[in-house]
Amino acid sequence: MESNNIWLVNVPVATLWTSHDSAREIDMDVVSGPLNIEKWLEKLTYEPRLQLCDDNLVQSQVLFGQEVLIIGEMDEWANVVVPDQPSGKDGRGYPGWIAKNQLIQQSDWYIKKGSVAVITAKKTLLYSEKNEKLMELSYQTRLPVVEDIVDRIRVKTPTGIGVLRAEDVAVFPSEEKIPKGNGAAIVGAGEQFLGLPYLWGGMSCYGYDCSGFSYNMCLANGYTIPRDAHEQAAAGVQVPLSDIMPGDLLFFAYEEGKGSIHHVGIYYGDGKLLHSPNTGKNIEIISLEGTIYEKELCAARRYWIDTEE
Repeated sequence: MESNNIWLVNVPVATLWTSHDSAREIDMDVVSGPLNIEKWLEKLTYEPRLQLCDDNLVQSQVLFGQEVLIIGEMDEWANVVVPDQPSGKDGRGYPGWIAKNQLIQQSDWYIKKGSVAVITAKKTLLYSEKNEKLMELSYQTRLPVVEDIVDRIRVKTPTGIGVLRAEDVAVFPSEEKIPKGNGAAIVGAGEQFLGLPYLWGGMSCYGYDCSGFSYNMCLANGYTIPRDAHEQAAAGVQVPLSDIMPGDLLFFAYEEGKGSIHHVGIYYGDGKLLHSPNTGKNIEIISLEGTIYEKELCAARRYWIDTEE
């Protein structure tokens, strides 16, 4: 595999593993053969879910059609960086390992230049031109538009031409022209995932971790922010905790806010937090008052601009 060409994810959600030997027997549904993320999640009881984090097995996830740069390989695994996910770990993008069978080479991929379809439904089906169901795609999957027909959008995919239902996507002239939402729009994007189980490293409608949730709700509103919580806390516009507004990101640190940052959520307004808490819990809205989060709250950052101005 050459590293100087564009490689694309050709499965709905590719898991970015910490190492080429991180995946366990229980993880085979998302590593080899036809990808079945729902079957995998059903098998993942509390303990094996917790191990994804505690044993540092998973880094992130990458969606269908996203570009990766291959920087090395080992057996059936590719060592990659993900340019769309900014990270201090590597200036080129978030690093990790993806199964080679989940990547495909493409030399003429124009997603950065032309019209783009962004999936705005939580999930939607991708059809073939013969109306066969190909796969289920996640919220925020982005594909180049070939043709916009009344109720259907023909898109370019890593494996050919596909068709999406127009009601499940938004079409923009380019990725750069995706409109910037305000704080309320970031909150609104997050609210639709209430009740979704937390998934360490999660970056899709099948589960988000805390920083994956804040990253994707900002992304849905036209803002690309760092992938990890501690880096999200170091960028954006600093906001005094007395001036926070809905859509601001709130950060939480050990030692009652004095230690290292371990969590991020979206300020909901009215003293409430919208967040993906941790393994075993679901995305929720809670009042901060009287909780451990109130004690650990250490910083706020604003990535949005007021679109009303």
